[in-house]
Amino acid sequence: MTLIKSISGIRGTIGGGTGDNLTPLDVVKFTAAFGTWIAKRNGKKTATIVVGRDARISGPMVDSIVTGTLVGLGVNVVNIGLASTPTTEIAVVNEKADGGIILTASHNPKQWNALKLLNERGEFLSDADGKEVLKMADNDEYTFAEVDNLGQVKYVNNYDDDIHIDKVLALKLVDVEAIKKANFTVAIDCVNSVGGNVLPKLLERLGVKNVKCLNCEATGHFAHNPEPIPANLTDIADLCKKEKVDVGFVVDPDVDRLAIITENGDMFGEEYTLVSVADYVLSKTPGNTVSNLSSTRALRDVTKRRGGVYNAAAVGEVNVTTKMKATNAVIGGEGNGGVIYPESHYGRDALVGIALFLTHLANKGIKVSELKKEYPLYFISKNKIQLTPDINVDKVLASIKEAYKNEEVNDIDGVKIDFADSWVHLRKSNTEPIIRIYSEAATEAEAEKVAKEIMDAVAKITKK
Repeated sequence: MTLIKSISGIRGTIGGGTGDNLTPLDVVKFTAAFGTWIAKRNGKKTATIVVGRDARISGPMVDSIVTGTLVGLGVNVVNIGLASTPTTEIAVVNEKADGGIILTASHNPKQWNALKLLNERGEFLSDADGKEVLKMADNDEYTFAEVDNLGQVKYVNNYDDDIHIDKVLALKLVDVEAIKKANFTVAIDCVNSVGGNVLPKLLERLGVKNVKCLNCEATGHFAHNPEPIPANLTDIADLCKKEKVDVGFVVDPDVDRLAIITENGDMFGEEYTLVSVADYVLSKTPGNTVSNLSSTRALRDVTKRRGGVYNAAAVGEVNVTTKMKATNAVIGGEGNGGVIYPESHYGRDALVGIALFLTHLANKGIKVSELKKEYPLYFISKNKIQLTPDINVDKVLASIKEAYKNEEVNDIDGVKIDFADSWVHLRKSNTEPIIRIYSEAATEAEAEKVAKEIMDAVAKITKK
């Protein structure tokens, strides 16, 4: 059982004892701290916070606690019910709210849930702001309102259908007519969460008449491990081959990550979601790009080819968006299938990714497998080491840094070692009790070799 506090929010497993899991008491504590922090930022006027959630089983319980706690603080709530993370981000701005809370543990299995915290711009809190909220929670720095000053709740249920989709269709680089003329057959896997509500409607309005739905009931009973990586996507791969579709799309439970399947049922590669969409955006609006340190070099290569400058940021959406603003990036994101397109909003958005990718594919007039061949070919190996109480992560990272000090080393987020033809990145996860080890090279074998070398080094360090 686990409780993790990071820039990705307050994330934990449901059940068990307080302080070690995301129990109702923990939900109250962190919600109260966040609501108080928002109210303080707001000055004298009554604060308003938007609350949305994915479809996981614990969602209604956590939702009722969060909403009730905010009301008890004297904070007004706009509750948008079942909604994706990007939808909730958009709702904060649309409602002119002072902040937002998304109830989702993203790609984590069903026993997890989380409070993802947003500022008034619908963006994740900065590291400094997040630490202030956590400090307030630790010190119980909150006072509840008297009866005459309780907050009010407004329920709104049209954000996914009307407002978010409308915003996507209004983007200048989304060409509905081109998509309609292409007459695509599209398969989708929505892992039985909120994507099942919104993706079929998005595709219909994009002019896609032939949609094959897999796991599109928003029940929260995830049909497979919800992280959209190849090992979990065998069913939609089979569906793509069987139904002879043009492309398959897979989203995680809160619809901020997008994985793509080729017409042959092969993985397009999570990393190449951002690469392909960025290539299209850069072809129309040249400029700079940003991704995180664990993302493929292919984005750097494509950006250079299009005359722009690529920059890397620490892992975490807030870090990427901060770097994007600082470098005036026209597009950015994370190699896990997260596309951030500022013309829409500063948040990972699978709906935006789908619309831009389909436009790109329609304009090119080629198959998804052929499109993949147009990009520099790299292979990423993704491994992890389960953390135990006796593992000192800081010591591990410091030892690795020292061992490879003669190489190009970046330590802004864990330790990344750049070799001439490959790289490896070690960092403590923001979402799980693990050390992530990502490596990339020109071939799968080389990427695995680099990863094994580092994992063996970590094993020796932890045994000392």
